[in-house]
Amino acid sequence: EVHLVESGGGSVQAGGSLGLSCAASGTTSWIECMAWFRQLPDYNREVVASIAPLDGTIYYDDSVKGRFTISKDNAKNTLYLQMNSLKPEDTATYYCAAGFLCSHLNYWGKGTLVTISS
Repeated sequence: EVHLVESGGGSVQAGGSLGLSCAASGTTSWIECMAWFRQLPDYNREVVASIAPLDGTIYYDDSVKGRFTISKDNAKNTLYLQMNSLKPEDTATYYCAAGFLCSHLNYWGKGTLVTISS
């Protein structure tokens, strides 16, 4: 089993920055794709960014392009999301996800809350 734990959430004013981390443990060697999702109450979960180091595929949702950067430290089994120029609409619970295929992410963290005030 793969266990994912997010950290780094909190409150920040619009225009500020925040960095999220996702520590992966367990049987992680098979993981090819890792991603960040976010969700608000009564809304569907949406992808923020994903990364697949072996094939070099990086994806960003249009709403975060140019502001967020996804990266991964394979030695530490940790996924990162650097969020800059934050907007109130970025407020959500952010989840880390992992799997072999980006289209089928089987493992999820419990989420970390990010609140952006105006």
